[in-house]
Amino acid sequence: MPAAGWLSAVDESRIPILVGCGQVTQREADPRAALQPLDLMASAARAAATDSGAGPALLQALDNVTVIRLFADTSPRFACPFGGSSNPPRSVAGRIGAVQARQLVYTQPGGNMPQWCVNRLSEAISRGELGAALVVGAEALATQKAAQRAKLPLDWQEDPGGSFEAWGVAKRGWSDLEDRHGARAAITMYPMIENALRGALGRSLPQHQAAMGELLARLAAVAATNPLADRRAGYSAAQIATPGPGNPTIAFPYTRLMSANAYIDQGAALILTSVARARQLGIAPSRWVYLHGCADAHDHWFVTQRRDYHSSPAMGAVFAQALAMAGTTLAEIDVLDIYSCFASAVQIACQELGLATDDPRGLTVTGGLPYFGGPGNNYVTHAIAEMMQRLRAAPGQRGLVTANGNYITKHSAGIYSTAPPPWLGGPPASAVHSAAGPFNPANPALLQARLDQVPHPPLVDLASGAATVETYTVTHGALGATGAVVIGRLAGGERFIANTEPDAGLLADMQVQDYLGRAGRVSNDGRVNRFGPV
Repeated sequence: MPAAGWLSAVDESRIPILVGCGQVTQREADPRAALQPLDLMASAARAAATDSGAGPALLQALDNVTVIRLFADTSPRFACPFGGSSNPPRSVAGRIGAVQARQLVYTQPGGNMPQWCVNRLSEAISRGELGAALVVGAEALATQKAAQRAKLPLDWQEDPGGSFEAWGVAKRGWSDLEDRHGARAAITMYPMIENALRGALGRSLPQHQAAMGELLARLAAVAATNPLADRRAGYSAAQIATPGPGNPTIAFPYTRLMSANAYIDQGAALILTSVARARQLGIAPSRWVYLHGCADAHDHWFVTQRRDYHSSPAMGAVFAQALAMAGTTLAEIDVLDIYSCFASAVQIACQELGLATDDPRGLTVTGGLPYFGGPGNNYVTHAIAEMMQRLRAAPGQRGLVTANGNYITKHSAGIYSTAPPPWLGGPPASAVHSAAGPFNPANPALLQARLDQVPHPPLVDLASGAATVETYTVTHGALGATGAVVIGRLAGGERFIANTEPDAGLLADMQVQDYLGRAGRVSNDGRVNRFGPV
């Protein structure tokens, strides 16, 4: 730790820090007694204020309230029949007494958004625009589902008035072409990415299924020790990887225990301030956590436009830029939380980091989205909150949190420590980071411009002729396989997306035989492509 007075050369009102974190997991069986999402958010925000040591005074000092978008406002699949708020950040502000908050934000969708918002709020503090800000989110989909099943008439509707800013990219994650072929949800896209990854690794179907089970069992073991986790059974690799009663195939090759668990009631909150505001509120330096490095970027937006399905140029670039800004290397990171909605997201992140999937440091501080819980777009708020607690317990260590939105699309990363960052007396800053200011991340537009130039195969809307399978999945419903989605290549190298005929024998065969590289023919009816093997 630098000597006393180490901040004297820097304007303390422009140094961003995280000072409070709070998490809530609700297990109330009666939907009528359970907290709705906005109440869970308020509970998490109050816990974060208590965690800082400043309590209600910190909430009253907030200049900004940022709410991570609810799944009910993200996907028709999770639409809430009980209503919601017309202005979620104002509803939260009113509940916690943040009457002075002049900036109200409701984000666009994406699991990257909690880290993205921490990055943007840190920049705003460094420019002197904000002194204290809240990032908060929650889901109560378990309560919502229970109430729907019991046909209970809950009322979550409220209209606090006013308006809010919308942060993030207002663009859905799938194209019209993908939509026509039933490829518009995570549980369709990620299995296709997983199968392509298996092919790139040269594994057989049984080998890869076992490897996914072993990878995810290590996450489940962490969740087993986390009292906030939803699934705490500590599932074995075989339990995770083997389809059966209670663990059906959701979409080949994923079982239920391999999938992010959205039907939970969880909330989390983070509070950022400037060093000056923290001192004014009497928040002890032992509660401060610095954002050392960060970066944001996205791959080609639509899955059918990707370079391939076993890598992520944007992930690799984001991780490299965050590490460079922090003046550190992966070897010097002590604690990790790798975004884990599905096994493919973990494996590709590890690949882009140069990190072994069985690294002894572990890959999660929470237990990951399948076992800790996947509270919609808000998981990473939990990850950062847990990371803060880990780092406070081991002063000087560094932690890396990665975040992923859509379908290996939007990427964000943050490197944290209780020790001061390079530009405040920590290790020497890298060449990527300028030490001219207290917080100065590289312009994300420059990185994005480079990533936008990554080449990818041309895409054909309506395809016909000889073809081969690039990747695929078989979708499932309550009674078993329902259809298949294939991404393939024509003889000239053009890419297409297609369905197969809903033939039960074919769908069964696609799950026991390796169809990667399988030859066939594709045709179309003027709207939808159909692939058939030969």
